[in-house]
Amino acid sequence: MSTTTKVQAEQIGKAYGQTTVLQNLDLAVHSGELLTLLGPSGSGKTTLLQIISGLTEPTAGRLLIDGRDETWTPVHQRDIGVVFQNYALFPHLTLEENVGFPLRMRRMPAAEIARKVKAALEMVELGHAAKRFPRALSGGQQQRVALARCLVYQPSVILMDEPLGALDRKLRETMQMEIKRIHRESGATIIFVTHDQEEALALSDRICLMNEGKIAQIDTPEAIYQQPNSTFVAEFIGLSNILQGEVQNGSLVTPQGAFALPGMAASGNAALVIRPEHIQLCSADQALLHGKISERIYAGSETRVVVTLANGARFIVRSSGVSAGAIGDQVSLNWDVANSRVLSA
Repeated sequence: MSTTTKVQAEQIGKAYGQTTVLQNLDLAVHSGELLTLLGPSGSGKTTLLQIISGLTEPTAGRLLIDGRDETWTPVHQRDIGVVFQNYALFPHLTLEENVGFPLRMRRMPAAEIARKVKAALEMVELGHAAKRFPRALSGGQQQRVALARCLVYQPSVILMDEPLGALDRKLRETMQMEIKRIHRESGATIIFVTHDQEEALALSDRICLMNEGKIAQIDTPEAIYQQPNSTFVAEFIGLSNILQGEVQNGSLVTPQGAFALPGMAASGNAALVIRPEHIQLCSADQALLHGKISERIYAGSETRVVVTLANGARFIVRSSGVSAGAIGDQVSLNWDVANSRVLSA
């Protein structure tokens, strides 16, 4: 992947009166990548997307696209395509007419419009349905038409604001694979907004995790999951078990006991993060912790077990198969210290 910068946000800030929504952040989006803006409600991800699109003006900083300062460029003059959650298709137009609409607005020759529309519909695997109307399509098919309409005029950047939010789980997963395929085949630069961390992990080249108007961490899905840089990231991306305590003589001393740390850590308060898949049920003589199974959730490929410790703290364990014990069973837990991560508290 090219590391050429397509979109550069420099000290971008946004405030509404006394309320700060974006706290002067810096972000570089690489050309040809699919970058996901992820975060809880109110983290600023949609505001940042709106500033990039031109729908909202920043109160600080500047925005560059392909090296040009576009901070104050009107929305209709930016070379940006947007895919919305609600599809926004014209119900009285056929699919090919919907997809061709932005080209007609640009007054392209009819032959060129026909060629581009055919290619765009084939890219989203709806070439056979060109003469149909949107009402004849499923939700997933309508979203693919909206994507084709955005791709057809080859904008410099494509923005997607929770485009799969209205779809059911199975259709969302299908559309995630479609978007990955289309992104790979088109080479487009895509900025994708979602609050669904599983969707972000599945889709992204990189994830920009936001919290309270700031970037908490930006990295590949693998790195942000395996190497979170804060307890917020560890808790938001996937499930985590977190032990809080004080570092003493190379161990973390917590209310649950003292635990070995992966590598050297400075003294002071710290947190030990262990993902549920790295915890094993074990015999009592090998245990690092003891507790009682308080909940058990079977999910096909895995069983998720919640273990409540003597002091009331809860640990989540992922176990393959079904032999994970029953509710009320006393169990013992351990983990390989190399699979844990220590973070500054």
